Amino acid sequence: MDSTHSHHHHDHHHGEETGDVVRDPVCGMIVDPSAGKPSLLYEGKTYHFCCDGCRTKFQAAPQDYLLAKDPVCGMTVERSSARHFLKHGGEKFYFCSDRCKTRFEAAPADHMAGKVAAASKPVPKGTLYTCPMHPEVVSDHPGDCPKCGMALEPMGVPPVDAGPNPELVDFTRRLWISSLLCLPLLALSMGPMLGLPIRDWVGEQLATWLELILATPVVLWAALPFFRRAWASLVNRSPNMWTLIGLGVATAYIYSLVATLAPGFFPHTVIGHGGTVPVYFEAAAVIIALVFVGQVLELKARARTGSAISALLDLAPKTARRIDGNGAETDIPVDDIVASDRLRVRPGERVAVDGSIEDGQSTIDESMITGESLPVEKTVGDSVTAGTINMSGSLVMKAEKVGADTTLSRIVEMVASAQRSRAPIQGVVDRVSSVFVPAVVLAAALAFVLWFFVGPEPRLAHALISAVAVLIIACPCALGLATPMSIMIATGRGAHEGVLLKDAEALERLSKVDTLIVDKTGTLTEGKPELTDVIPLTGIAEPELLSLAAALERGSEHPLAEAIVKGALERGIAIPDLSEFKATAGKGVQGQVEGRSIALGNVAMLADLGVSREATDAQVEQLRDGGKTVMFVTVDGTLSGLIAVADRIKPTTAAAIEALHASGLRITMATGDNERTARAIAKSLRIDEILADVLPEGKKALIDDLHRSGKIVAMAGDGVNDAPALAAADVGIAMGTGADVAMESAGITLVKGDLNGIVRARRLALATMTNIRQNLTFAFGYNALGIPVAAGLLYPTFGLLLSPMIAAAAMSLSSVSVIGNALRLRLAKL
Repeated sequence: MDSTHSHHHHDHHHGEETGDVVRDPVCGMIVDPSAGKPSLLYEGKTYHFCCDGCRTKFQAAPQDYLLAKDPVCGMTVERSSARHFLKHGGEKFYFCSDRCKTRFEAAPADHMAGKVAAASKPVPKGTLYTCPMHPEVVSDHPGDCPKCGMALEPMGVPPVDAGPNPELVDFTRRLWISSLLCLPLLALSMGPMLGLPIRDWVGEQLATWLELILATPVVLWAALPFFRRAWASLVNRSPNMWTLIGLGVATAYIYSLVATLAPGFFPHTVIGHGGTVPVYFEAAAVIIALVFVGQVLELKARARTGSAISALLDLAPKTARRIDGNGAETDIPVDDIVASDRLRVRPGERVAVDGSIEDGQSTIDESMITGESLPVEKTVGDSVTAGTINMSGSLVMKAEKVGADTTLSRIVEMVASAQRSRAPIQGVVDRVSSVFVPAVVLAAALAFVLWFFVGPEPRLAHALISAVAVLIIACPCALGLATPMSIMIATGRGAHEGVLLKDAEALERLSKVDTLIVDKTGTLTEGKPELTDVIPLTGIAEPELLSLAAALERGSEHPLAEAIVKGALERGIAIPDLSEFKATAGKGVQGQVEGRSIALGNVAMLADLGVSREATDAQVEQLRDGGKTVMFVTVDGTLSGLIAVADRIKPTTAAAIEALHASGLRITMATGDNERTARAIAKSLRIDEILADVLPEGKKALIDDLHRSGKIVAMAGDGVNDAPALAAADVGIAMGTGADVAMESAGITLVKGDLNGIVRARRLALATMTNIRQNLTFAFGYNALGIPVAAGLLYPTFGLLLSPMIAAAAMSLSSVSVIGNALRLRLAKL
């Protein structure tokens, strides 16, 4: 079979551009229809196959094998007659032309990764949709929110190349068409005021009909989505901004329509010169155009906040270089990587998945995850994170966490859900809105009645104008935007600074916190103890004391042990062998070294051995005052020396504490260290309170105490053991590597465990809440000032009546100012 196949292939290759190609639609092989191979009639067309197996596959699911998508240009190609075909990486690709095929061959990775998948499924199956304003509304298909009428958005992480929001595309088109129709409308209606006597040239009667013709498509076609939402709001008894817009526009349009078609229906006082009734078509149409301006701006701003997520997603490369068992290297799509694959990371490339280094050393720029600008030295055994950049050396790494498990994917998932969450302050807005809309309708009705019965002539026209103006200016669209816009932008901004928010509530709470509890090890300090002092006591030499201690500690897992062994090796001291090793938790270690029994540990250990330590008290206190941890070494039951280890304070800590004090926080340090060491550190850092010798359970008790005294507490912790305390605090801040941390129990996760992250988070929280308050002021301010003016309060004294169009402009302006103000958060100084 093979020989005939290759022979046919050759024939066809030469004549490929001339005759039609007959391909097996399943496997892509070229088949000679005259060679008596299996065939099948499907929907009036005969398909030919290379073997019965392919035919059976086709019969089972013909739809799967009819069409394919050209991975380069996205065109649809028939699989059974495609001239250009290629197998790559175990997948089949069909092309519309030779050019596309050549482009694909030149750089398959560019066209494979995600493109094929994205082309066929922009939104993953099973995606749920939710309302940005009312997260409790969840639907399994796109549509409008029954409560507020906004378009539902897909939950979860947006696909990287999902393309523009379909609603934005639609609204932009409607905006353009309604704007183009509004221009001649405005010229017709406003012309006389601007000294353009258009109406006189055309005649009053014809002018009115022209207005009707121009305004009708705007009201009956462009505004359809608005009326749909307005109707839904009435059916669901949840009055919202669309109710007001719908009422206002419909009233103005229907009134004008009746005035044009049946002017005799109106009292003679309304009828103007030329025997026509004044109409408000331009008001109805312009209001719609202006609402579209606000909507399009809002959708664009939303897309920009989503860009924070896509920017994060873009950090992960689309392909990686896999090394197979024989050492051959191939580029594969990131989605195909499985845990335990070996990958090569060349200088300047981004790491594709989380894993550890097996070979090579380099510096890695982790700023995208940690916000820290200095590259980090990495060597064999160190872990690397997806999305970070390999600066200098070439590395071989082993993949450990792939796909949705990588730190980057988890960050993205977290940002996506935080952007959809609600801040408690939003609840206030919702309560106000629910009372607000009925109150506005009432105010509009009142204005209508007053003008109709008390107002000057023409009464009906005046009454109508003020009622419509009230409905339109009071429209609370800016109110609905005020909080979510700021939250979305703040979450995206935080992610770029290494501050991950679990939800909007955590942000709002953090802005109110007055007490911060921090852990000492790893938060204030480096978390890597170093050997500082070796003090021999009984005629033993310093190197010998250190070599005995290191021999003992080599068997221990303790971080202090590591410091001693490392210190000995750095000083070039040989470490002897050890036998009969025994460790006592919380006390120390014992063993036999070169025939002597050695013990190393704390005060409790000495007490067990019955060794007195009085002689060394002064020295021990002095070391502890320097913030060091002291261990005792005994040889054959005699106290022979002291060894001191210190955990260095991070260089960033002091400045960060100053900044936290400046933002109004009291700082409490909780540590398992003894009181003296803790005091020494607290003093040098100006920490307000310390709690020493604390076990993890003690931290939770401390938080409960602070709560009783009316404090609002944030707790920063790094370990799994801190989870109960993180959950008990008003805001839990998880420090350190985004992966192992108790992210679930913390409201805020700092990707890099230092205090500067807390400073950034606090500044972000304060900036966001200020921003939301400004937004609410903008939103309410317009409405509060606008309603009385629209209702005609200024008419008796100033003769001023607000036209519905000016009302609509003011309404869109309030939305625009809210969006503009929220976007300022992207530039806030953190």
